[in-house]
Amino acid sequence: MKPRKKKKRQFRQLFARSLQRLARTRSGSAEFSGPLRSVAILAQEKLGDCVLLTPLVRNLRQAFPDLEIHLITFSRASANFFMNDPQVTAVHLVKKQPRRYFREVLSRKFDLLFNTKDHPSTWFLLQSALIRARFKVGHNNPFHEGLYDRLLDTEFHAHMAVKNCALLPLLGVTADTEACRPSLPAMPVSNEIWQLLSRLAEDIRPIGVNISAGEPNRLWTEAKWRALLERFPGERFVVLSGPDDLDAKRRLEEQCPNAVASPPTRNLYEASCIVAKLRLLVTPDTSMVHVASATGTPVAGLYREAPQDISRFGPYAIPYEIVISPTGEVSGIKPESVADAVRRLMARAIGREA
Repeated sequence: MKPRKKKKRQFRQLFARSLQRLARTRSGSAEFSGPLRSVAILAQEKLGDCVLLTPLVRNLRQAFPDLEIHLITFSRASANFFMNDPQVTAVHLVKKQPRRYFREVLSRKFDLLFNTKDHPSTWFLLQSALIRARFKVGHNNPFHEGLYDRLLDTEFHAHMAVKNCALLPLLGVTADTEACRPSLPAMPVSNEIWQLLSRLAEDIRPIGVNISAGEPNRLWTEAKWRALLERFPGERFVVLSGPDDLDAKRRLEEQCPNAVASPPTRNLYEASCIVAKLRLLVTPDTSMVHVASATGTPVAGLYREAPQDISRFGPYAIPYEIVISPTGEVSGIKPESVADAVRRLMARAIGREA
């Protein structure tokens, strides 16, 4: 572990131990009893985390139509993702507008608080202590002991969609595999995207490739994406990307005859509308894996050698193939390895149709 990361981890653990000594001790094994009129959910920061939180929000709204669902967010990305979700009562951004946050969150008392992180996080633990709630729930972890009325027991390698939904049985709500499937709140869709969707509906379902990734060690090179498309001259491809990779997207569309020219997507919901029309999606380990899980689209995922990334944040309840880099970085994966994974997924699809 790098020295900086090690220091951060040590600080988080020290902070957790300090809270455990100072805060009123909670049993960790209490049963929740009503009423349930309001819940504060501490939402994780990344877009992929947001997608994996949607099953919990959706099931809470279905089971408790009048429940106030407040999402406590720690990044602009997570706040924007849920801002227009009709199933959410209010979205609160912790690190901005402190007066508003105090007035709308810290000055009131909720019936239930849920910390979605299963490891010690300074900000999440601090808000768990500051936010007043009659009943507080967290995941079982030595650094959470004594800070929550109920600690949820889930396997470390359980999928995060399932971990989020682990709150539901405590409230008397059943959460089977399908109930834990992610979804996406509707967002604006441009006319250009609607036109593309119309063309895709009339054509053979293409294969999608998402060339963007949130971290450099999860990126696959432009040359390897081009090599992948060249291995399937008889297939049609749609190239998806984030704003930073639009130039690479356009070059692939210009250089590869089997790439369908498509407009850039402005939000994750637009991307999900396209993914829903695909035969399968090839993507590095990003939020697009969870978008595919939401739409039921098979995935060929490009991953580093990190078992927890696959088990906790991999494809959920869809056909998939995982290609693991031999070098520790996604860029080390060979195009032929990905092409083989695509062929296996297509063969499985033919088998299902037969």
